[in-house]
Amino acid sequence: MSLPIQQLSSEVCVAPQLEPAAMQAAAEAGFKSVINNRPDHEGGPTQPTSEQMEAAAKAAGLQYVHLPVSPSVQTPEEIARFAELLETLPKPVLAFCRSGGRCTRLFQAATATRG
Repeated sequence: MSLPIQQLSSEVCVAPQLEPAAMQAAAEAGFKSVINNRPDHEGGPTQPTSEQMEAAAKAAGLQYVHLPVSPSVQTPEEIARFAELLETLPKPVLAFCRSGGRCTRLFQAATATRG
């Protein structure tokens, strides 16, 4: 399985919505942690839930965090939490949302706040 990732830094990549099976591929690609920035059911009933994604991530040996963020607005608290996760989670980190866009915006805002 090929992961549709975009590299943002040496330690952080982003991806569009992933399926549970992609967690094993992420682990095989060398990722240590996954951040899911997509609220459950945002894309309708066929979108995998955070619970399903977490189970697959843990089965693949990955750390998993669900930080659901609106696609239109990322609050200062969400940005701060994302920055904290980037500092504390084992790297490399793979973050995903619907398209990868909000993860990219979170990353840019988080790195800007770190100076």
